[in-house]
Amino acid sequence: MSCQIRSDKFNLVLPEVLRENKVDMWIVTLQEQAYDPLYEDLGRGYPASMLGFYVFTDRGGDRIERAALGISGYMLEECGVYDIVTGPDLAAFVKARDPKRIALNYAEEIGAADGLSHSSYQKISKMLGEPYVSRFVSAEKLVSDFRSRRVATEIAAFSEAAQHSVELAERALSNEVVTRGQTTLADVAWWMQEELLKRGLGSSFDMPSVYVTGPKGNEGLSNDRVIQGGDFVSIDWGVCLMNFCTDVKRQAYVLKAGETAPPAGHRHAFAQAMKVREVIKRVARPTGSADSMLKTVEAGLSAAGFSVMKTFNQPYGGESTDVMVGMHSVGNTGHGAGPSMAFFNPRRLTYELKPTNMISVEFFAYTPIPEWGGAKLRVPIEDDAILTSRGIEFLHPHSTRLLVIK
Repeated sequence: MSCQIRSDKFNLVLPEVLRENKVDMWIVTLQEQAYDPLYEDLGRGYPASMLGFYVFTDRGGDRIERAALGISGYMLEECGVYDIVTGPDLAAFVKARDPKRIALNYAEEIGAADGLSHSSYQKISKMLGEPYVSRFVSAEKLVSDFRSRRVATEIAAFSEAAQHSVELAERALSNEVVTRGQTTLADVAWWMQEELLKRGLGSSFDMPSVYVTGPKGNEGLSNDRVIQGGDFVSIDWGVCLMNFCTDVKRQAYVLKAGETAPPAGHRHAFAQAMKVREVIKRVARPTGSADSMLKTVEAGLSAAGFSVMKTFNQPYGGESTDVMVGMHSVGNTGHGAGPSMAFFNPRRLTYELKPTNMISVEFFAYTPIPEWGGAKLRVPIEDDAILTSRGIEFLHPHSTRLLVIK
């Protein structure tokens, strides 16, 4: 499956993103014990000497030339996506092609595009010399485009990972795992970790975030806090499979003795969050910059009667439901490299949204509840989706209800 994904990306996405970014050659280094973040994307392999290089050259035509210089290995060679697998004479290779702009993996914000170490940069500079050193440019935007524009096989693989995420999160917030008054937040997190090991899966963010939200904020995070009746418990986590990592949340109310359903205020707060998501689904489209679309989404929320927050975790007073939107890129890592409609990804806010971009539909809705004397309950919603010409299409069953722990 990974080989098919790689083939599709090289054939369908790579020519498009190299030419859009006006890059003639893209060089990615492979150093033993310090593999580039794109190691899995580009085909794995083993460097035969100090450094190996994945080199992609636009020589015209319908496809990009792919070379693995000084890199070998069964998985790389059996996949068959490289035209050239040979020795590490990078200087002769580059001189023969004489590229005008050479992209290297150094970046200001996006970690996936920042795999080139300082010493490796010095070595490449020494190997190539002038005039090629003067032609180096950052691959930051190129990497963002390459990773975030998805082919069908990627969507299928990501969806499989997402199914695991949702299933395990919802089981974790049930009486299968939680016994009121006995189970700790850490117990829940460790149960989830054990399930990952059983299934051979990885985790997006190390330990799952399992926390209780109260009138004054979070009251514990994957620690020895015992889950009690009346608690509003949330999980934020992701599952990694085949070089894809998800990012989802789920919430549950823990019934007090004698209760048969969550209180009316809790149910209303969750229902308000569902209304927020409907507005986002109705408005969001893959057009323009992420920043301009975020403003469009916020305008839609305001028109629907919600208050758009300016600062995270600082809701307004009054009876309104206050909303903070943080719809970030998702895909190969829990927080992806693509355009993001999120305040915490300032560079990626400037990137243009495209169909097939995967996003986490993440937001926080704060609604006053009588159970807390009018204090606002924060309902954090997050599910993974893809942007299409029709708008937001979810890649797994999204959250529809407040889970209940008896």
